[in-house]
Amino acid sequence: MITFDNIEVSFGDHKAIPDLNLEIREGEFFTLLGPSGCGKTTALRTLAGFIEPSRGEIYIDGKPATKLPSEKRRVGMVFQNYALFPSMNVGENIAFGLSVKKTKKEDTRRLVAEIADQVELTADQLEKNVSELSGGQQQRVAIARALVLKPRILLLDEPLSNLDAKLRVQLREQLKNLQSDLGITTVYVTHDQEEALTMSDRIAVFNRGVVEQVGTPAEIYDRSATEFVCTFIGAINTLSQDTVQHLINNGAVGLDATSSSYLRLEKVFLHPPRNADRTIRLDGVVAERSYHGAYSSYVINNNGSRLRAMVTENGEPPLAEGSTASLYVDPSSILQY
Repeated sequence: MITFDNIEVSFGDHKAIPDLNLEIREGEFFTLLGPSGCGKTTALRTLAGFIEPSRGEIYIDGKPATKLPSEKRRVGMVFQNYALFPSMNVGENIAFGLSVKKTKKEDTRRLVAEIADQVELTADQLEKNVSELSGGQQQRVAIARALVLKPRILLLDEPLSNLDAKLRVQLREQLKNLQSDLGITTVYVTHDQEEALTMSDRIAVFNRGVVEQVGTPAEIYDRSATEFVCTFIGAINTLSQDTVQHLINNGAVGLDATSSSYLRLEKVFLHPPRNADRTIRLDGVVAERSYHGAYSSYVINNNGSRLRAMVTENGEPPLAEGSTASLYVDPSSILQY
């Protein structure tokens, strides 16, 4: 569906993207993930036609698109700040692209009504000024304005970043459901790892203009290809050489005590898990406890490692700071680089 073939993007002497090769399949929700300044938005804007690459070719449906103007690429763009027109009401905002194309008025009314229904905007809301809508409703207006032109590809540049945390979680599900219902190929930019993991079919993790890994959320999280991906995605424990050596001394195979070693929080158990035969016990001292409501997180000191573990709150008395604790670790869950 979309191919970045040896794309280079330069701004003066700075190469924002040195050599991007990436394929995005038709109908998938594909996320470009990474920290600020990593090149993900530059890649999105290059796909949209707002930035011309200094080298390489972008293909859409197997056809070269690099020289095509934005309006000929059949892409819809939703910006971070939505870029809605304050002087127009909601319906006029949605219809803006249709008016530029000189679509007939009766067709415009029908298309606006259809797309408004799909994104759950009411007829009354179409008559309101955009300033009268909530942040979540304004986001739906921006998406409707992009979708009313029936693009083949929907591009979203951090569309949830300006919303409060609770609304972001609510709109993630709505946005993913809308994309699934429409079946539209969607390229989504975010720096939020949880957003990427919960919404995406596949993820490309960017670092300094380079894609470090492409994969499903599970592949990115559980089998991080590089140390950067491992430490950027989610919370992680860093294991000391002494901790890794203790595991090796107690039967762990395939580990190297001199490598950088990491372990996800949920892979550290304070009670023997069901697969206890695969785990090795580590003894330590409780340094901290943080209460999160449904669960608590503990920091346990062990051989120079500060191991964090999550424990579901089930009525058992909490572990006291300074008390001893036993941890259970499956060596096969350790990521090394």
